[in-house]
Formats: sequence, C-alpha cells, structure tokens
Amino acid sequence: MNVDVVAGWDKGTFSFEGFTHDTYRRGKGPGVVVMHEMPGLTPNVAAFGNRVVDAGFTVVMPHLFGEVGRPPTPGYVLKSMLGGCVSSEFANWALKTTSPKTLWCRALARSLHEELGGKGVGAVGMCFTGGFALAMMVDDAVVAPVLSQPSLPFAAGKARSADLNLSDDDLARIKERAKQGQCVLGLRFTGDPAVPAARFERLRQELGDRFMAVEIDSSKGNPAGVPRTAHSVLTEHLVDRPGHPTHDALERVLAFFGERLK
Repeated sequence: MNVDVVAGWDKGTFSFEGFTHDTYRRGKGPGVVVMHEMPGLTPNVAAFGNRVVDAGFTVVMPHLFGEVGRPPTPGYVLKSMLGGCVSSEFANWALKTTSPKTLWCRALARSLHEELGGKGVGAVGMCFTGGFALAMMVDDAVVAPVLSQPSLPFAAGKARSADLNLSDDDLARIKERAKQGQCVLGLRFTGDPAVPAARFERLRQELGDRFMAVEIDSSKGNPAGVPRTAHSVLTEHLVDRPGHPTHDALERVLAFFGERLK
C-alpha cells in the first residue's frame, strides 16, 4: 500500500448486508462517490478524487478491490482482472443483470445523502465499475451519475456489446427517472474495444437526450494524438492540458456535478 496516495483522506468503513469495505473521505460540499477502476485505487484515481474535492465536493472513495495506491502494471492489472472475472459480485458475462456489488454502492450513496442533504449525490464509475453509477440511479439519492468507460458485461458478441449491465426492472426505473428529467453523462474513447459504440447507442435509445455522451476520437491519426489503446478517460489516459479532449472531458464531469448538485 502506498499511503501517500490517500494522505489527507479520512479512512473509515461502510457495511451493508454483510459486506464491509474501507472508504476514504475528503472535502466539503455536496457528496460524490468515486468508484475506482481495475486494477484498484491507483494514484491517478486518487488524483481524480482530489480534483473533485478541489471543485467543492465531499468525495468518498470506496476500496472495492486491488491495493490502495499501487500503480497499474500489466501483471497487476491481469491479476485484478482474473479476480474480478471469478467474483460473484460482478456480472461480467450475464445479459440483463445488475452487478450485485451495486447494492452496496447504492447503500453508501444513500447514507452520504442522508448525512449531507441537498439535492442528492453524484457517482462516478470507471471500467469494471463504470456501469455502477447507472445502476445506482435506481435510488433517488443519486442525481449525477457518470459512466466512465463502462466495460461490463464484457463486449463479446453483439448482444453483450449493447448490454447495459442492468436487470429489466432496474432499467425501467432508470428510464422512468430520465423521463422525470434525470441526466446521465457517459465517457469513452471511440477505439476502445471494451466499450463499443453499441453500448452508448443503446443508452441513447433508452434514455434519449437525457444521455449525454463524450466520445473522444482515438482512431489512427486523430488530431489530439490519443493512442489507439486508450481506455481510462479520467485517469491513466488523461492529458491534463487545456484544449486536450480528455482535459475537456474532466472539466465536463466537474461542471455536470456543479449543475446537478449545487
């Protein structure tokens, strides 16, 4: 564990229905739950959390898998991926199925909203947890869901490429909230095979103009020089320079939280 990564964050725990995870909390203002990507709570995930704190929010980062503060390496990513693939808490392959882990995340969001009050809380999911933010929208407490490179279920075949990692009942509830005015923000690189275009097209079909997509060109020879292998919009492949499309995406996320939560 690299404790420097979470220096200044208050460590706690949160339990729900027999599951307990460590949490890291920092900041003041409306609440935002930041769920890390594979392979774990990396330095760049923590850096993103700090950016949200600096924008005027109370951020809670649950530690769901992997090691806190360990930078991603090919071996570490593979190890975490293998662990996630066999875990019953993630719906990696199943169609029309909400990942069971989202129940814990929803409870965390409700608890944060009950404590802080206000309009509700935001939620950011990345990669394995990308679709969690959408599933958390089943609860009224979540009013600013951000789906960054939502990668489950694995995009093997046409049906899974368009699947949203949601049960039919959860999707119906989310569509109901969208009709009431709730918005969803999604981020992806256009060449990312883990997040095919069909998944965002399905979100457009189901949610209409309430789904706001930020799709960053990662095709060969793209003007910004985004690598064709780019995957993590807000962390590993973020180029934090004004004018770069990933920087613009980060600013759009922060603005979305401001619009929906303040």
